[in-house]
Amino acid sequence: MLPFFDYIFIKSYREEIRESIDICMEQKPKDMEELIKLLQEMDYEIKRGKYVSLKGRDQKNFLRMRSLGAGYREEDLEKVFSGESAFTPDPKQQRNDENVYVKPEPNVDMLLDIQAMIAKGKGPGYERWAKVHNIKQMAQTLLFLEEHGLRDYDELAEKAKATSERFGEITEKQKALEARLVEIAALKKHIINYSKTKDVYAEYRKSGYSKKFFEEHREAITLCKAAKEAFSKIEGKLPKIKELNQEYSEVLQEKKRTYAEYRQAKQEMKDIQMAKYNVDLFLKFEEQKEQAEKQKTTEQIR
Repeated sequence: MLPFFDYIFIKSYREEIRESIDICMEQKPKDMEELIKLLQEMDYEIKRGKYVSLKGRDQKNFLRMRSLGAGYREEDLEKVFSGESAFTPDPKQQRNDENVYVKPEPNVDMLLDIQAMIAKGKGPGYERWAKVHNIKQMAQTLLFLEEHGLRDYDELAEKAKATSERFGEITEKQKALEARLVEIAALKKHIINYSKTKDVYAEYRKSGYSKKFFEEHREAITLCKAAKEAFSKIEGKLPKIKELNQEYSEVLQEKKRTYAEYRQAKQEMKDIQMAKYNVDLFLKFEEQKEQAEKQKTTEQIR
């Protein structure tokens, strides 16, 4: 197992692309077209559309340049080519220098922000945090967010809400299907019981509802009454056993299919909620750390 702070900085595809752009920019391309040609020479596949997307040799999916973070988005690079700004390599690659990191713009790239805070904040404070919290879990969280392209906190929060709602909807659907299976099974039982006891009940009625006859045939009469009561609640024609068997089979298949969705939705919700919990936990620690530093500075001024 790699040490935590090394583990979380394992190169992601976005990091590799940023490093490749750094190399290309050293060759002073005059515009975006030249930069793209240089990237193609490095075996990147380019997809053009509303946004430019790249895919490296080992990547499964294309990544948009706009997701690479401040300084590497198309609009940022265009400013470099037009002379409006200078190109600055990704500060995270220089993380050994404590003074290099500059916090990204709000909502630009949550992962880069967190990773840079960790790189900048190594020391007793983070050691205390690591002792209290599961550092392996935090590393897994960062990799999970990277793999799922969740690099913005608001997007993470929205995803957590959406997965929770989806799980709730599928859970309710599962309950409805289960309830229908119970209803069908109960109705089938009533139909069978009625067919077996209707003659006894007819004799009971002919007897003028004799108490003696009832006591002698209590079970059959009780079953028949229960069946008749159940039938009275059904709107329309009473279904046949064959029809109920068919519906039961269909509902059961739907329940099995939905259960697969249920398990998937449950796992997705669990993963996202855990990721959000870990991010919230870390950011809360970082906020407390900053507040403590501000308070210390204020006290020193006094």
